[in-house]
Amino acid sequence: MPEQVATSDEGINQSFGYKQELRRALRLFSLYAVAFSIISITTGLFANYGFGLAHLGAAMIWLWPVAAIGQMLVALVVAELGTRIPLAGYSYQWGARLVNTTYGWFTGFVGLAYLAVGAAGINFVVVAPIISTILNLDASNPTVNLIITVVIFLAVLAVNIISIALAARINNVAVFTEIAGMVGFGLILLVLWAIHPNHPITFLGDTGGVHGGDILRALPYAALMGIFTIVGFELAADLGEEAVAARVTVPKAVIWSVASSAILGMVALIGFTIAIPDLGKITTSQVPLVDIVAYWMGDVAKDVFVVVVVFSILALDVVGLAATGRLIFSFARDNIIPFSSELKKVNPQTQTPIRALVTASSLGLLFVAWGYVSAITGKGGSAFLLLITATATLPFVVYFLTVLAYVMRRHRMDKLPEAFDLGVWAKPVMYAALAWILIALGALMIPKDFWGADLIVAIVLVVAAAWYFAVLRGRLARGEAGVEQLRG
Repeated sequence: MPEQVATSDEGINQSFGYKQELRRALRLFSLYAVAFSIISITTGLFANYGFGLAHLGAAMIWLWPVAAIGQMLVALVVAELGTRIPLAGYSYQWGARLVNTTYGWFTGFVGLAYLAVGAAGINFVVVAPIISTILNLDASNPTVNLIITVVIFLAVLAVNIISIALAARINNVAVFTEIAGMVGFGLILLVLWAIHPNHPITFLGDTGGVHGGDILRALPYAALMGIFTIVGFELAADLGEEAVAARVTVPKAVIWSVASSAILGMVALIGFTIAIPDLGKITTSQVPLVDIVAYWMGDVAKDVFVVVVVFSILALDVVGLAATGRLIFSFARDNIIPFSSELKKVNPQTQTPIRALVTASSLGLLFVAWGYVSAITGKGGSAFLLLITATATLPFVVYFLTVLAYVMRRHRMDKLPEAFDLGVWAKPVMYAALAWILIALGALMIPKDFWGADLIVAIVLVVAAAWYFAVLRGRLARGEAGVEQLRG
């Protein structure tokens, strides 16, 4: 940690040994929009609702607030940590500053894998087929979906290259479309059900035929919707170097995004679930939320809902690439990765790390290519799906490594004037957050169905270790890389 704590935006980077190169243009609402969009209750519910129904019926919605409370504990720790180390590269910088560069490298690389794989999976597997259907194309044709995915990646890259302000405007709009879309439809469905109830309110406790001890075995699966969805809020801190009054705005954005996502997501869940026309049919549907809307409101409303889903995911793409690019830029700035001298450059006109953004986009497209080859050859498809499944576990590995490091080092860090501070609640919150993360990791890793995804997580760590032992360890020993070179 720097010896002298800077409190102004201008002095923050200098106090950590960096120049201010990125444009500070993000105010509180834009940062909140970043965190809210990356959580994206629309994306999370759309992608995972059927999975929850299949394992615990309508009652699965009551595990959402459990995940929300657990993630709020993590968010509180992130909010305070984000005031003390408000630098691009969030997971890497936190690990490196709290422990050392080696720890930061492993933490940051896991975060990079999560972001890159997530972008590939959500676009090629979910968004492209939806857009194909809207355009009356063959949604089962991998080549069509590949072309659409590449166009999405290029458009998202262009937005991010132009400026972070443009990316922020898109996410600002996405806040309202998510609320008007997912939550609005949920409320309308609740009203329609109240007018013409097709089952009693007690239906919200229906376990879908699961009884006795089987309920306990189903809990980890049913809880995954909330665990998978309420993540990514820490990426507001990844844009801390572009935030105005970062030490005040970042923690507010993180906390507000989790709180609002939890509340609004629960409202939407109640509305959609109470309106389920037939639990058996909806459970087996490929697009259960779409079918619920179509049953009650017709095809036009269904099409509007699908458009809202697509826009919400595209907004997630925009902020996701922005965060991935900043993480790569942060690695490069400390000479951690290959071609660091090029990837650390910031365009003086746009004040964006264009080369890092292009690299982040290309990395995502490499995983898309794997998915495409798997689809057309019929080989490796299950491995690609396991790769996507692992994106549920990877962020919790980042949370565990980050919170663990903060538990060990917080007492050595300066309390900042006017910044968010946990005060006397710090230890209870940190230890509770750590316990929750372990519970979530247990739900994500212990069930036999997820052992394949566990292997992917292990492979990610092996790849990180291979680069570390082959190259990075030597750079660190020679004082050519890492935060230690800045301290020296």
